[in-house]
Amino acid sequence: MATVKVDKFVNDFTMELAEQNVAIFAGAGLSVPAGFVDWKGLLQPLALELGLDVEREHDLVRLAQYSVNHHSSNRNDLTQAILNGFSQREAQITENHRILARLPIATYWTTNYDGCIETALLESGKRPDVKHAPSQLLQTLHGRDAIVYKMHGDYQDAAHAVLCKEDYERYHIDRADFLTALAGDLLSKTFLFIGFSFADPNLDYVLGRMYTRHGHNQRKHYCFVRRESSQKDDKPGDLEYRLAKQDLFIRDLSRYNIRAVLVDEYDEITGVLRAIESRHKSRTVFVSGAAHDYGRFSAADALSFVHKLSSGLVEHDFRIVTGLGVGIGSTVIDGALHRIYHVQRRRLTDQLVLRPFPQSPMGKALWTAYRQDMLDFAGLALFMFGNKLEGTPPSVVSSNGMMEEFDIAHSKGVRVLPLGFTEFVSRDLYERVKASFGTFYPKATHAFKHHFDLLGDPSRTLDEQLKTTIEALVELRKI
Repeated sequence: MATVKVDKFVNDFTMELAEQNVAIFAGAGLSVPAGFVDWKGLLQPLALELGLDVEREHDLVRLAQYSVNHHSSNRNDLTQAILNGFSQREAQITENHRILARLPIATYWTTNYDGCIETALLESGKRPDVKHAPSQLLQTLHGRDAIVYKMHGDYQDAAHAVLCKEDYERYHIDRADFLTALAGDLLSKTFLFIGFSFADPNLDYVLGRMYTRHGHNQRKHYCFVRRESSQKDDKPGDLEYRLAKQDLFIRDLSRYNIRAVLVDEYDEITGVLRAIESRHKSRTVFVSGAAHDYGRFSAADALSFVHKLSSGLVEHDFRIVTGLGVGIGSTVIDGALHRIYHVQRRRLTDQLVLRPFPQSPMGKALWTAYRQDMLDFAGLALFMFGNKLEGTPPSVVSSNGMMEEFDIAHSKGVRVLPLGFTEFVSRDLYERVKASFGTFYPKATHAFKHHFDLLGDPSRTLDEQLKTTIEALVELRKI
């Protein structure tokens, strides 16, 4: 059976995310938990009018056509059903929508009429370019962060939505460009089908044509499938029948190289998506540091350590986020740029995210929100030194900004690593983490615990601590 274990799926999908090769195909199952109706709920009033029981009907596209026929080809009742079903004010986007919107995904396909995907993208600070009519495919929204293809239309233009049998029969004429665009994305991107039953004729058409053309050389895709289980009203043999049918269904998907990720309940999907987000972010390190005084180290030695550290992070395929802390930030950038431009020749945006703090009085008032935004990029956070010059006459004081960054990072689930040997605020944070080690690192390995202990030892040389810091981050990325 063409299934893939969750851990392997998370690992493979995260790798595709890093290469920006991912697309999402969302079906009704993604939106139902948000408070919207599924197809049966949408068509139930129309079925009652026809004297039919929607629960006994399997061909819902034909049922919608019956309703149109019943009204002498007038679609008003169908249009009104879509408006009523997908314009609910009390509906809320789900955590699954939010996670998908936060991930670096630029392409979303959906057969849903609701606006959950674009709303989630907007809430995550992204600008969606929504395509629900063929004419919109010819236009490009400047500055877009993602494209949302609504191949069956939008509830706000319900009169032109695709729902009944004749809509599907004319799809290759009226909306053929959507099929062409979808085929292109299926060739070039790894899709995750979520909340989708694979009962849609249009997707069948595209998948069938791709199989005819490319046979067994198609790109790998994934879908979530709930594993069949026993039900209260099961008769002898019912479960075995459903399991056999599910096995056949999954094997058929494998013809298109769509691999099933089995879950016992749909609620488990949220945990899987969180694991993907965590794994993706784990290669991004937020570097927090501020120093006017370098303690027992000379400024030259301390900055050499920072330079080598940031260069080493890029070498080990970490992405760096920094806010240009006093005395530290520019050296972090220097070290990263040295590795990016002179050694590995990588793209700057792939390895380094710079967020200089605004220095105007109005800008300073936004620093907390600014830190919140920076830490949304990261899965790991590194803290070093932690002091600044302040007051009249000026004196060295603890960096309250670093302490705030630590608290924000921890609240967001970012895995923190204070370098206790650099002293100042970092020593305070190190002792705080050490005192609650199991809370901060519930899945810590023996190797990481060993590295962590060494990072609190002030007697070790900077070169020794450099090696240990990188090893600790590499280990932390795994847990």
